[in-house]
Amino acid sequence: MRWTKQKPPKKKKTNESISMTRIEITRDYRPDCTLGSGTVFNGSIPIFHFKTMELPWLENQRRISCIPEGTYKTLRHTSPRFGQTFWLQDVTGRSEILTHKGNYTRDTLGCILPGKDHKDINNDGIPDVTSSGETMQHLLNLMPDEFTIKIS
Repeated sequence: MRWTKQKPPKKKKTNESISMTRIEITRDYRPDCTLGSGTVFNGSIPIFHFKTMELPWLENQRRISCIPEGTYKTLRHTSPRFGQTFWLQDVTGRSEILTHKGNYTRDTLGCILPGKDHKDINNDGIPDVTSSGETMQHLLNLMPDEFTIKIS
């Protein structure tokens, strides 16, 4: 097999023009799920608002709980299962925590699902997030390859 040197892909202009870009998420804990409101900031200026949905807080237990509050270094990541995602680094007691598309609690094992709004889409009594794929794509277009997510 012959290897050829390839040029790295060019960054999108939106990524080049954004400095000090970060995400902040505030949470509302419920027994059946954790709902959040997220904001993308460019410096001190909010540039995009979205909603999040996670599993309920169950003492940071793997695969059944949301992650602890904190500030996490986050990297753009290609997941074999979810495609383009964001990977939160150094989550205490956890690994492979992503922000990826998904609408329902069954779509996550501890990851963060972004969406446009909270709504019980499947009528199971648990709020879901709407338009997750569209919201995730917008976040992918806005965010640089490395940034922070602050969860409070």
